[in-house]
Amino acid sequence: MTNFGYHPAVFLPLAPLLALTLTLMAYLAGVELQRRLKTPVANPVLFAVVVIGIALRLTHTSFAAYFAGAQFLHFLLGPATVALAIPLVQSIEVIRRSLVPLLAALIAGSLTSALTGYGLARALGASQPIALSMLPKSLTTPIAIGVAESIGGVPSLCAVLAIAAGILVAVSIDAVARSLRVTDWQAIGLAAGTAGSGIGASRVIPQHPLAAAFAGVALGANGLLTALLAPLLAKLLKHW
Repeated sequence: MTNFGYHPAVFLPLAPLLALTLTLMAYLAGVELQRRLKTPVANPVLFAVVVIGIALRLTHTSFAAYFAGAQFLHFLLGPATVALAIPLVQSIEVIRRSLVPLLAALIAGSLTSALTGYGLARALGASQPIALSMLPKSLTTPIAIGVAESIGGVPSLCAVLAIAAGILVAVSIDAVARSLRVTDWQAIGLAAGTAGSGIGASRVIPQHPLAAAFAGVALGANGLLTALLAPLLAKLLKHW
C-alpha cells in the first residue's frame, strides 16, 4: 500500500508545530460542526479526539511526538480551570445560601459515581484493578490518574474512562435534564461538573452563569471528595 511519500524521519521534526495546528483546527472544526448541526452529540472534544486519533494512526506518529507540540494547550488547562472561579465569585451569595443542599448533593453524587462505576465493572466480570479504575472516572483527568494509581487501579485506563465519561455527560446532559424536567441551572451545573468533570462542565458553562458557577464548584469539590473517599471505598470493596 502506498504511503503517498510520507516518511517518519521527515514528519518528526515538524511534529510539534503540526500537532498544535492539528489540535486547534480539529477542535474549531468540531465547534463549527456543532453550531451547524445544533446538537450536543456533535461534541467538539469528541470530534477532535477522533480526528487526532485517525491522524496519528495514519502518520504512524507516537503520542509522545504529538504531545511535544500539544503540551502548550495542556499547560493552558490550568489557567482555564482557575478561570472557573470568575462565575463562582459572581454567584457566591447564591452558593452560600445553597451550601447545605450543595454539600449533600456533592457527597451523594461522588459516592454514586464511584460505586456504580465499580459495581458495573465487577458485574460485567472485570478484574479488581479494572473495576478500581472506574472509581474516579468522573474526576478531571489528572486527579483521576493520581487517585487510580493510589488505590491499585490502572492509571492509563482511568484516563481514558475519565475523558469518555466527560464526553458522555457533555453529549447527554441537555437531553437528560429535559427528560427529567430539570430546569434549575444550579442543579444542571452541579450535575455536569460532578459527573462529567471539565468536559461536562464546558457544555453548561456557556448556557447560564449559575450553571457555570455550580459546575466549577462541583468540579473542584468532587475531586477533593473522591480523592478522600476512594482509598476507603477501595478497602471496603477489596473482597467484593
